Amino acid sequence: MSHTTFQLAMDLALAPSESLTEVEFFTDRSEPDSSASADHFVTKNGVTFAGTHLILDLWGAQDLDDLQVVEQAMRDAVTAAEATLLHIHLHHFTPNGGISGVAVLAESHISIHTWPERGYAALDIFMCGDARPERAIPVLEAAFRPARTDVSEHFRGRIDPPREVGAAAG
Repeated sequence: MSHTTFQLAMDLALAPSESLTEVEFFTDRSEPDSSASADHFVTKNGVTFAGTHLILDLWGAQDLDDLQVVEQAMRDAVTAAEATLLHIHLHHFTPNGGISGVAVLAESHISIHTWPERGYAALDIFMCGDARPERAIPVLEAAFRPARTDVSEHFRGRIDPPREVGAAAG
C-alpha cells in the first residue's frame, strides 16, 4: 500500500500568495455548485475556474519502461476520470527505456514522463468541465505500484470574485 502526500497549491479561501498546505489524504471534491458552463469553466464553493491541474510524482514505481502498461494506464485513467480521449501519443526512449507521452482529451490532457532507472514518473492531469481528474490517481497507482505518491493541486484560470466598491486594497 502506498503512502500518499498531497500538496494543495491553492485553497479556495486563500490568496494565491499564501503557502502550500499538506494533507495526508485526498478527499473527494464536493460537487460543483452548478454544472459546467458552455466554456467548461467550473464553479465550486463560489469560485469559478477553468479546470483542475494535478501534478503527480510517483516514486519507487514499477513498469515505467513498459509501453503497453503505460498506454493502458493512461486509457484507464481517462475512463476513471470520465473524460473524453481524443488521442494518445507515447515515445519510448533508448537505451534507458523511459517513456514520455500525452493523452489529449476533449477536457485537456494527461501527460507522463518516466525515469525507470530511478523508479520515478512525473504526470500532469489537467481537466475542465465535468471531468473528475482525482479519480485517475488510484488507477495510476494501481498500474505503477509506487512506494510513494506526491500530488499537488492547482485551480487553473481562477476567476476571483469581484471586489466590493470601496473595499480596502490588499
